[in-house]
Amino acid sequence: MKRLLTAALFALGAGAAQAEDVTLQLKWVTQAQFAGYYVAQAKGFYEEEGLNVTILPGGPDVAPTQVIAGGGADVVVDWMPSALAAREKGLALVNIAQPFKSSGMMLTCLKESGVTSPADFKGKTLGVWFGGNEYPFLNWMNKLGLKTDGTDVTVLKQGFNVDPLLQKQAACISTMTYNEYWQVIDAGVKPEDLITFKYEDEGVATLEDGLYVMEDKLADPAFAEKMVKFVRASMKGWKYAEANSDEAAMIVLENDETGAQTETHQKRMMGEIAKLTAGSNGALDEADYKRTVAALMSGGSDPVITKEPEGAWTHAITDAALN
Repeated sequence: MKRLLTAALFALGAGAAQAEDVTLQLKWVTQAQFAGYYVAQAKGFYEEEGLNVTILPGGPDVAPTQVIAGGGADVVVDWMPSALAAREKGLALVNIAQPFKSSGMMLTCLKESGVTSPADFKGKTLGVWFGGNEYPFLNWMNKLGLKTDGTDVTVLKQGFNVDPLLQKQAACISTMTYNEYWQVIDAGVKPEDLITFKYEDEGVATLEDGLYVMEDKLADPAFAEKMVKFVRASMKGWKYAEANSDEAAMIVLENDETGAQTETHQKRMMGEIAKLTAGSNGALDEADYKRTVAALMSGGSDPVITKEPEGAWTHAITDAALN
């Protein structure tokens, strides 16, 4: 009743204007990684801004950059390496908000493989996600002076599962602090039998899970204002999710149409996600941006991007949303 009353009062104050449609494409399936958006929807934060938001789940066959390029979404969630690589190739994406302050990416290794430090990667098989997620890894290997053509390390194109580690096809695999690492644990591997290397700790972390739109659309004042409203409501959802992680996890579960997620996993995931969004008010920190750009340009003979992008981020949307 309270939510309905709030919505009614807002509509009255706005002259009963028709809600503006926004389509958001997620980077992956419905899970707590995207809790802030589901919370903003469930709590009426979008509605209060006069927005009708459609949230599209992602998956292994969904590339956010392709979706937005084809007009299938107004805004997408993507990692900055993927977005900037697409921008350099001609898809003019702009970061309008950065809810994630820290990276959750890491390599998880079996101790029995003999890996005790990054110096031990040489001669090993390492599982790597592709589809834009490989860029931070390739930069890391370049910094370590390791070739990824099989000369120094063998790269196993990893599916979005942990099978290569469980089946001992790889010494290490790509995992996220909030997801795949726990899948390994749930499969029966003990934490003491694993060693992890967080990209954040190794100094090779790049920004993840930002909000991106097409640059040309921002030239339309109406669209830009709609994105201000969207960012404001989304960040309200993220901060609520941080403070109420169990409730946020349950909201995510309510939106999981596949029924694949479990309460235990989503509550655990939300607890880890809250660590990554902590410290962000939605504004893209210039130092974080430049650190990511520098990492992507330092790929030796095969950098992710060859020059520092111009116009790839904007304070305009978040400044307006936060003020």
